[in-house]
Amino acid sequence: MEITFANSVMTASLTGEIDHHSAKEMREKIDFELIKRKPSKLILDFSGVTFMDSSGVGLVMGRYKKCSAIECRTSVTGLRERDKKIMKMSGLINVVEFI
Repeated sequence: MEITFANSVMTASLTGEIDHHSAKEMREKIDFELIKRKPSKLILDFSGVTFMDSSGVGLVMGRYKKCSAIECRTSVTGLRERDKKIMKMSGLINVVEFI
């Protein structure tokens, strides 16, 4: 995973598999940078993700909650169609932007 910053936008480019084990490390790294940098927008880029279970939904929901606390918008991009449907069915469509 790579985290970049530009114009108060933080982008977390996620890679590999997102499951119970890998999601924990990703959450910790993203949360650390959110607290440190306080961006106005977080983009979670899933284009490098090869597999995702329900931990991916939890990853997005938790980051949305962290971002809301610091007045930061949350966006998701790069999802495969199957994963996008799962995210939308979970209700995330109502709280995060899908780009």
